[in-house]
Amino acid sequence: MSITIPAGGFDVVIVGSGISGSIIAYQLGKAGKQVLILEGGPPVPKSREDYMQTFFTANAKTPESPYPPTMQGTGSASNPLGQPDPATLNTPRYTVLQINAWQNPAQCYFVYPPQTATRADDPEMTFAFGSSYERVAGGTTWHWLGTSLNHLPNDFQLKTKYGQGVDWPGGAQFYQSLLPYYRKATETIGVSSDKQPMVDLYKTFDVQPDGNYGPNYDFPMPGITPSLNDVLYEDKVTSLKIDNIGLFVTPTPQGRNSQPGKRRQCAGNTNCIPICPIQAKYDGTVTLAEALQTGNVQIQYKTVANNIRLSGDQVSGIDYLTYDSQTGPSTGKGTAVGKRYVLAAHAIETPKLLLMSNGNPGYPNGVANRSDQVGRNLMDHVMYLAWGLSKDPIYAFRGPLSTSGIESVRDGAFRTQRAAYRIEIGNEGWNWATNDPYTTLADFVFGQNNTQLNGDSVNQQGQSLRFDPSLPAFSQLYGSKLVATLNNVYIRQLRLGYLIEQLPDPDNRVQLSSQYKDHLGLPRPQVTYRIRENYVRNGFVSAKAASTEIFQALGATEYTQVPATPVLSGTSPSPTTFQYLGDTFTFYGAGHIIGTYRMGDSATTSVLNARQQSWDHSNLYMVGSGVFPTTATANPTLTIAALALQAADNILADLG
Repeated sequence: MSITIPAGGFDVVIVGSGISGSIIAYQLGKAGKQVLILEGGPPVPKSREDYMQTFFTANAKTPESPYPPTMQGTGSASNPLGQPDPATLNTPRYTVLQINAWQNPAQCYFVYPPQTATRADDPEMTFAFGSSYERVAGGTTWHWLGTSLNHLPNDFQLKTKYGQGVDWPGGAQFYQSLLPYYRKATETIGVSSDKQPMVDLYKTFDVQPDGNYGPNYDFPMPGITPSLNDVLYEDKVTSLKIDNIGLFVTPTPQGRNSQPGKRRQCAGNTNCIPICPIQAKYDGTVTLAEALQTGNVQIQYKTVANNIRLSGDQVSGIDYLTYDSQTGPSTGKGTAVGKRYVLAAHAIETPKLLLMSNGNPGYPNGVANRSDQVGRNLMDHVMYLAWGLSKDPIYAFRGPLSTSGIESVRDGAFRTQRAAYRIEIGNEGWNWATNDPYTTLADFVFGQNNTQLNGDSVNQQGQSLRFDPSLPAFSQLYGSKLVATLNNVYIRQLRLGYLIEQLPDPDNRVQLSSQYKDHLGLPRPQVTYRIRENYVRNGFVSAKAASTEIFQALGATEYTQVPATPVLSGTSPSPTTFQYLGDTFTFYGAGHIIGTYRMGDSATTSVLNARQQSWDHSNLYMVGSGVFPTTATANPTLTIAALALQAADNILADLG
């Protein structure tokens, strides 16, 4: 597809066609502005069946498994998963499978410094980053969960209220300015939720109902039906408190249809991560299609932005390279020119582009980087997982991956001492925790005990974990006994996930590798990542204790495994395991890549002002979770959408 330059030129050039880029393109296109999107990945397929087929045949059903470029091939002794060398790909990206290969640049897109810590409780210990992203049209919302929660007012004033991290620009006032855009974002995504449970929840955080939900406001669709799993927690956790805060279950607002509309109604498939087979779940391709239908938006696929040009302090163009096939040579290059520019390429590729653009006079450290803040403060909601077996069947593996959570502990006085978290109730059994249903099957077929169900394991509460005490340890089953055993296990599996807020740390950063490049010759991200603060580590301690209390209240047996002692040296150092206060923890990524080009009140400590506009270049905007000053406590996508809608209004005001 070639670019047709409109008579007056492009008003806006956008890099990236994920949810942020697509929302801005649609808002501008509706207003009659001429927009060009540069998308590094391939077009949206006419049917998602090809992606589904790739997912079905993938050996590992990770979040990235359906999408190009291919992440698995023929294995070998040194590369058992057959992961492609990122140097051979034009748009490589970081995947979950690469985490265990984090110190091997021939298999891992990110380049990490070697581990220098000598103790597993050393705050300077470095880790593999836990979350991944996509480089395809529609972006990472292809594999998002669909959780659509607001941040809380105190999330925006963490420093003022609790003395931790930083405030968002303007603090509580920023929250107020974002409220109308939160409402608009629920319409854009098509959020399914019942109003009253959310009103009941936000009242506990001193949010007035008329501050969050106007008298005529409601969600676009009613809530998704809670699972039997949710009902069990609803009945059992209300007697518990964490840090003197009572627990109760809240249905989770979902970015998926609870009833037929422009998209199909959710059919309860539990593989919404990595892909919804019927597009009941919203993804960025929905808004991208709407943007293109305005007739004012063009998109150029397989086009990788590689440099930002400046004329004085203004952006004058974005250079790009094109390619035809993922492993083929570059087939062309050019410069896209507009009146305004928007970077919407996520929190890894956006800072990479800014840092690569270091040839402009006066900006040797890259575009928009006079503050030296580009790439810094990389964050995630680091996750603690806990799992168990219920006494009675709750029929796991049915419904969306999560339909409810325990939200009441997202804020409180405890935030002076430890990180807040929300507790996600999983409907997918032990799929994430142990790679079930496969691992339990293998245990009972081959006489193994990787799940602790088929041996002599005992949990930390002293309970025997052998599922059927009448069977000998390490049983090898077949026929009806195997089927009955598996069914009785699978329908009782419980999983909790704690999304623990992480504080900004300027030394957690994305830089450019001086040694490793992709197939287009562009430097790959060098990532340094730590969890230094006791504030965050205390969140893990709290989450572990809370899990045990919750499972006991449910009458369930906890199967959470204590991680092996971390290995700090050799060819396979532990990627995500650390020790703290005598305990060993493994963290998981929530898929929330946050920070690296943050908003702030000062040009010396942030990249963007509160309008998401570069302090250094007034015709340059950046959007996405990279603008967040802190992780806050909600899954980020609804806030990403709200901020994109806010940025679109700012750009329209600038254009006049």
